[in-house]
Amino acid sequence: MSDQQIIIAVSGIDKVGIVAKVSAVLAEYEVNIEDIKQTLMQGHFVMFMLCNIEKSNFSFKEIKEALTKTGEELGMEIWVQKKEIFDNMHKI
Repeated sequence: MSDQQIIIAVSGIDKVGIVAKVSAVLAEYEVNIEDIKQTLMQGHFVMFMLCNIEKSNFSFKEIKEALTKTGEELGMEIWVQKKEIFDNMHKI
């Protein structure tokens, strides 16, 4: 299952519409949000999402490029990584 899961991290100055814009892109690319966590740290917005691309008709690369473009439009950093790679990077 984790080969179809991706981790998305969003970071930047807080503003209205961040969650809405990122969620809209995910819906457009048929990506399911399985878990979401967000917080504000001294005016700095941070969000982590666990998503599933199994039912998407788009490639991981296409989804990642769309989210990266969205980050640029929002003036924020958006990182997208396959969960499988993320898990392997954080094993002790």
